[in-house]
Amino acid sequence: MAVGIVGYGAYVPRMRIKVEEIARVWKKDGAKISAVLGVKEKAVAAWDEDTATISVEAARIALEVAGIDAQKIGAIYVGSESHPYAVKPTATIVTDAINAGPDLTAADLEFACKAGTAGMQMCMGMVQAGMIEYGLAIGADTAQGRPNDALEFTAGSGGAAFLIGKNENEIIATLDSTYSYTSDTPDFWRRQHAEFPRHAGRFTGEPAYFKHLLSAANGLLKRTKTTAAKQLGFPIEKVQQGLMTPLIGNTYSGSSMVGLAAVLDVAKPGEKILMVSYGSGAGSDAFEITATKNIAKKRMAVPLRKAIEDKEYVDYAQYAIQRKKIKGVH
Repeated sequence: MAVGIVGYGAYVPRMRIKVEEIARVWKKDGAKISAVLGVKEKAVAAWDEDTATISVEAARIALEVAGIDAQKIGAIYVGSESHPYAVKPTATIVTDAINAGPDLTAADLEFACKAGTAGMQMCMGMVQAGMIEYGLAIGADTAQGRPNDALEFTAGSGGAAFLIGKNENEIIATLDSTYSYTSDTPDFWRRQHAEFPRHAGRFTGEPAYFKHLLSAANGLLKRTKTTAAKQLGFPIEKVQQGLMTPLIGNTYSGSSMVGLAAVLDVAKPGEKILMVSYGSGAGSDAFEITATKNIAKKRMAVPLRKAIEDKEYVDYAQYAIQRKKIKGVH
């Protein structure tokens, strides 16, 4: 029985700040930083935007694309590392905002930047098992980065939502297979009550990001007997995190999912998609996805790349205010 994506949606805040503007404040070489990081600007959530509002917007778009009644959703999972409440689920806010439930299961997930794809795997399993008709998996985050830290130059805001079902007349992309690779690698963390995350630079590259991402990708390709260079169109060693990263920054739990939404905007029937997420701590989820004949008639009304062109640049002062880095303003 095929299981796949029946609807998808992505939302990115309108405000942007350029890497060079952040570098100017800290008297650094913005052009050099931008070239090294591969990021020119990042999306900035407004002071009244958070993971909950971003998730709701993405979910509403996904429902519009799918054309299904929210009451048919049997599970909602919201993956994020910036949930607005320490104790109170974001998933319940989304549930009521989109008029789903109350006859469903819902939960918040945490696993750094792969919490959203973990939700996709959970929905896949529940739909495949016949426990639910549709599942909604969301990955969303708002920028978190200590001032003048490397994260401040790259950590953006945004999110994406995917409705997963098994009706072949509704599926726009089948979820053919998934594979995960996980270990206890302390490259990035934020302790309870800490405002900003911390990272151990020596673990970030080879032991964490590249080892897990490539191991998950290669594990999936071995399981499915897919040759990356020939069938997926690029050498696996060159894979990068998130198609949207150069445009809106690293949106944490939304990174790979926002990238997948952009790919589905242009995918053609029969094309295969490899999506690999990475979450610090550390782990990666890999998916083999195939676009179906339904993809051409079920896409977002406004393609993601066009949506992110509607933007407003802010300076560092406004960025600091909007992201509540200046205390007591609101």
